[in-house]
Amino acid sequence: MTQRQRTAVVAVGGNSLITDEFHQAIPDQYEAAVATVKRVVDMMELGWNIVLTHGSGPQVGYILRRSELAIEEVAPVPMDYADADIQGAVGYMFQRAFHNEFVKRGLPGHAIAIVSQVLVGQEDPAFVNPTKPIGPQLDETTAKARAAELDWIVKEDAGRGWRRVVPSPVPKKILELEQIKLLANNGFVVIACGGGGIPVIENEKRYLVGVEAVVDKDLASSLLAIDLAADVFIITTGVDRVAINYGAPNQEWLDSLELNRARELYDTNHFDPGSMGPKVLAMINYLESGGAKGIITSPDNLIEALDDKSGTVFFRANS
Repeated sequence: MTQRQRTAVVAVGGNSLITDEFHQAIPDQYEAAVATVKRVVDMMELGWNIVLTHGSGPQVGYILRRSELAIEEVAPVPMDYADADIQGAVGYMFQRAFHNEFVKRGLPGHAIAIVSQVLVGQEDPAFVNPTKPIGPQLDETTAKARAAELDWIVKEDAGRGWRRVVPSPVPKKILELEQIKLLANNGFVVIACGGGGIPVIENEKRYLVGVEAVVDKDLASSLLAIDLAADVFIITTGVDRVAINYGAPNQEWLDSLELNRARELYDTNHFDPGSMGPKVLAMINYLESGGAKGIITSPDNLIEALDDKSGTVFFRANS
């Protein structure tokens, strides 16, 4: 696995590690990671070099909720540190899952997780208009009660319940990019930009300062795929394909989306800004920056989607 052939950036959603409301514990999340890793290693056996990213929306919310419940006894956890905590914890899940799968198959691969910082703009409008859902889905009454008690902002999350929302500034630069490239080019499976990366700004001295926000992992993953000149950019999520009119009687599943059509649908608000919207925008950004092929699919259908037999394939008209 040390010979690099084709490079894929695979972005795994934080929600995909929680299969249902009865399997939210850490061992359950690990088992979900194991299932995804099996399909990713299938890709590796087909000759793909993998850089894996992951979301953290539910997990960051859990850390912050634990902090709120324990605030009378221990100091609270700032959001950027919660982002870092999740990069370590979920990165460990994937590292261990990759190691065990390599041993099981008799493969010589190695995985490594990198604590990744992402530069964002201090004046990003997201800081005054929070949209990124974190934590578990709640019923409306509970969500609004916690909002009043804890000074949260809460919104309905694509019909799945109510969740806390926080600022999600646009990622501008992945600060550990050179380290990621070095490791990927030397045959490691790199787990990077976990949770979208830890959002930081530069102060007047050009020192880095963490901010209270969560970077969207799909947009950060798209930036990483662009910077790595990845041959394919894949986002796994809870559905097998992208749909327009999702949840409505005229819902339509899409097998493929040409770049201009994807931009048209995105600009006319066909995708929920708290769920599928950032994923489609991430694909648009990747293709507009020269990317070859994008895919949105479920973890179980990774291999089929690579052969255009599943998922939604994003492409440029001249590709």
